[in-house]
Amino acid sequence: MADLSVIYSNHYTMNLELMDPALEPVAEKVVSGVRLSREDALLLYRSHDLLGIGQLATMVRERLYGKKTFYVYNQHLNYTNVCINRCLFCAYSKDKGENGAFTLSVEEVIERIRKRESEPIREVHIVGGLNPDLPFSYYLDLIRTVKTLRPEATIKAFTAVEIDHMSHISGLGLKDVFTALKEAGLCMMPGGGAEVLSERIHRKLYPRKIGPERWMEVIRTAHESGIPTNATMLYGHIETLEERVEHLLKLRSLQDETGGIQAFIPLAFHSKNTRLPQLPPTVAMDDLKTIAISRLILDNIPHIKAYWVMITPALAQVAMAFGADDLDGTIVEEKITHMAGATTPRGLSRDEIKNLIFSCGYEPVERDAFYEPIGQSEDS
Repeated sequence: MADLSVIYSNHYTMNLELMDPALEPVAEKVVSGVRLSREDALLLYRSHDLLGIGQLATMVRERLYGKKTFYVYNQHLNYTNVCINRCLFCAYSKDKGENGAFTLSVEEVIERIRKRESEPIREVHIVGGLNPDLPFSYYLDLIRTVKTLRPEATIKAFTAVEIDHMSHISGLGLKDVFTALKEAGLCMMPGGGAEVLSERIHRKLYPRKIGPERWMEVIRTAHESGIPTNATMLYGHIETLEERVEHLLKLRSLQDETGGIQAFIPLAFHSKNTRLPQLPPTVAMDDLKTIAISRLILDNIPHIKAYWVMITPALAQVAMAFGADDLDGTIVEEKITHMAGATTPRGLSRDEIKNLIFSCGYEPVERDAFYEPIGQSEDS
């Protein structure tokens, strides 16, 4: 068992106790701030020393943020589940006219936003399916409507998949699409639609959806247009460990190029009500290991998010000790994961999130969409 006493630049001290001696060269790199390689990432994934990997991720997390853990008072708005892609892993999408299919009118969007107008919402998160009946003007009106009702909130909207769809239906290039959306009030984008950046998985699970290269092109163009994004990885289905690692490395390379990704969110696959119901749910060891390895490999992406909706609030608490520095937010009315069988709450109150963080010995910090603290950090 390796026992390394480490003192790093901001005066945090940690005793590393590695049960797996094969991790010692990786630990030395982490201690020294040396970028990890593809081989290092695979070694971490194949090791059973979960606590050792967690300690390494905690070292990096505390170098960056100490005990601070961020959260945002946000609201999710899913405007349609009608989608032409019908990916095999998706329980959310419906065909037009199918039972349960919906598309919100502008009036219904207004109703949902006004329903929570008394709450101090800092971010409105908007995503949906690719409804062939919606013109490009619908998306612009959607953004304008929300911005008018919530001028103080940041609008974080549309995955790369939706942006590509808008380009096709409007006949506009990506830059012109982004220009129009920015003028309407779009400030940033979530990171969905990446799934796993592998052509093999693209062909098998979502052949109608844009592939890895187009996803990267859309995100790159967003950054060039002054729109920061998040990035995600949907794991726990048919991907290999090698494909997971390649996904992380592609994101790291893109971030080296543009610097526009502000947070990475590992998304645990939920198979219920999808066309892959035979696949088992992810297990806690894989969830925590994936979060920790993401923190170690993605050395140029500022934040790693433990998305409590997918991994449960309880496991999100543990994830703070495995490299995660953000728990997302209050959410309010999340649909996509719950339609795939998630049993987590559809939303949490500010006090509930603060308690999740504080009860684990971390310091809750309410933030805006760009990770600027709202007032002072909180100690209770």
